Amino acid sequence: MDSIRIRGGRPLEGIIPIGGAKNAALPLLAAGLLTEETLTLTNLPHLADITTMVKLLAQHGVVCTMNGGHSGGHEGRVLALDAGQITNTTAPYDLVRKMRASILVLGPLLARVGEAQVSLPGGCAIGTRPVDLHLKGLEDLGAVIELDGGYIRATAPRGLKGAHIRMPFVSVGATENLLMAATLAYGTTVLDNAAREPEIGDLVRCLTAMGARIEGIDTETLTIHGVARLHGAEHSVLPDRIEAGTYAIAGAITGGDVELTGLDAALIGSVLEKLEEAGARITVTDRGVRIVRDQGPLRGADVMTQVYPGFPTDMQAQFMALMTVAEGAAMVTETIFENRFMHVPELHRMGANIVLHGASALVRGVPKLTGAPVMATDLRASSSLVLAGLAARGETIVSRVYHLDRGYENIEAKLAACGADITRLTGGA
Repeated sequence: MDSIRIRGGRPLEGIIPIGGAKNAALPLLAAGLLTEETLTLTNLPHLADITTMVKLLAQHGVVCTMNGGHSGGHEGRVLALDAGQITNTTAPYDLVRKMRASILVLGPLLARVGEAQVSLPGGCAIGTRPVDLHLKGLEDLGAVIELDGGYIRATAPRGLKGAHIRMPFVSVGATENLLMAATLAYGTTVLDNAAREPEIGDLVRCLTAMGARIEGIDTETLTIHGVARLHGAEHSVLPDRIEAGTYAIAGAITGGDVELTGLDAALIGSVLEKLEEAGARITVTDRGVRIVRDQGPLRGADVMTQVYPGFPTDMQAQFMALMTVAEGAAMVTETIFENRFMHVPELHRMGANIVLHGASALVRGVPKLTGAPVMATDLRASSSLVLAGLAARGETIVSRVYHLDRGYENIEAKLAACGADITRLTGGA
């Protein structure tokens, strides 16, 4: 099992290109099931989760061609999806357990061929993330849902029918699944209290290019007028705002000067606001955004995670790492997931002063973290430990970095190019 060794204390300086967004690419890949024509996705990131989704689509019968050649992995940035024939409607446990986003094939399969069997999903252990909203919404669209032997068994022998669905709370995954299913439903579907994340807007733009009729992009009310079929299209995956936010914090926590390229600063507006509050200087450039911290120590800044456009839960662990070396105190409050502080004991091992109070963490900054062996528990926790290692005195070994590989493309190379002393160690327990 791989680990990452970091010898900290070096300011990062240089350019970091931002890749395509994992959280946008996964539903876009699932959208390939909606048409018998070819959907081509460009700016696809090289990530383990992308590999898992490609393998899942392939076992449904989708022909996946990467950069001109057949591929079972992710060694390229352009992927053509040909779902001309769906030969299997079961998403098996062995694949779905690796990644919660696998459930996104449920709506497209149901809409396209009228049936689907999808294993209840797995993924990061960051709290209960039930799929009830997905299933209730599909039932509102006319699907018959049964849970049997750890599988969701869904049928719609007479097709899906438009409905007015109001979600009791915002769910990105449910919004994506129901949005895709509704594109091929009979009549009009209205999704109220829909998620507004940029990745939802990216999916809407792709579906529209495929011939879907959707109103209300980037709002909490999406109106989908069902069509008989969708056609092929080409779509570029939007930049990854979580990757960008993570590298922005890397620049700030090391007292560095980094420019993130290929990025619209508005995508990470809430993160940049907090970085400025903490003492970093932010400049929008022609190529993206520049983060500089050269005017004294960091300052404590409170943060509360919220649905978009608020501060993202996927940036909470990274911001907490930043606050461990800031002057004063900061309160970090998690409102999205109930079990997303598993990085705290690992940060304690590095000398952080963090006290948990229910859904909040009181962080009192220390002058310096100290390198230590630490263990990643989930995707974003793993990146927080890398950030802490960059700022720490001495050597940090981060184990279980397969979590990191699910969401960050070439993280060691990108950080090393800006002066970090970071190396992947292969093998080991």
